[in-house]
Formats: sequence, C-alpha cells, structure tokens
Amino acid sequence: MTVMETTSTDSCAAPPRPDRRPQGQDSYTISEVVAFTGLTAHTLRWYERIGLMPHIDRSHTGQRRYSNRDLDWLDLVGKLRLTGMPVADMVRYAELVRAGDHTFGERFELLEATRRDVLARIAELRDTLAVLDRKINFYADAGRRFEREAYLDENTEQAR
Repeated sequence: MTVMETTSTDSCAAPPRPDRRPQGQDSYTISEVVAFTGLTAHTLRWYERIGLMPHIDRSHTGQRRYSNRDLDWLDLVGKLRLTGMPVADMVRYAELVRAGDHTFGERFELLEATRRDVLARIAELRDTLAVLDRKINFYADAGRRFEREAYLDENTEQAR
C-alpha cells in the first residue's frame, strides 16, 4: 500500500503529470522512476528507509514497483523540497497522511507554516532582485556614458 492509498479523501499529491508517463501504465521500476523524476535510485531508497515512501509495492522477485500515485506523491515531495521544508517535516507530513483524516488540522498547520516561510523567502528575493536591478541599471548607464565619451574623444582627435 502506498502513502496515498492509506486515506481515500486526501488529495494531497500534486496533479498527475501524464506527459512524462506511458499512457495506461501504472507500474514502474526504480529505473523508470529515476528517468521520470530526475531523482537518483539512492534517493528513492532513502525516502523509503526514512518513511517518506514506506509502502512501495514489490514484484514477485522483490523488485520495487511504483504506481502513478507514488509518482504523484514524489512530485509533491519535490515541491515541498523546493519550499525548503526540512526532511523531518516532510516525513511528519507523510505520517499524518497515513494516520488518516483526523490529522487534517496538523497537516494544515504544517503546510501553513511552510507557506509563511516561502512568502518570507519570496519577499527577500524580491528585495535582492531590486538591488540587482539598480546595480544593472547603474552599470548600463555607466557603459553608455563611457562609450559616448570614447566616441566624442575619437571624433575630437580626428577633427584636429
């Protein structure tokens, strides 16, 4: 059973990305998942060990078999990583999903705190971008002045 299959009413995975998956297929090897996600096999195994993806199905030979829901979950995990959410919080979120609907409040709080952190980082980045824009404009103006002065100097020399 996958993380996402543990509760039927939680739609916390990212929307499916069918453009990267074979149509009609719902069973993938670890190497196929590596190709779809860009994650390494080591990372996928680590996610399994730490409880981020603890219930990956296995084939009769013991080979991991990932489902489309697992891929959706990995997409969400990737988004959470981009937010800067600590791995421990991601594992906690996965545990809450597996625990069931009565954890909606805790999940809300965890995601809301992450959202506040992201908004603060966006504000910092906007401030940083404004500084860069001012510097770029300064150097663009200085470059144009330098070129104009060089042109005038060259024409003055030729006029003599």
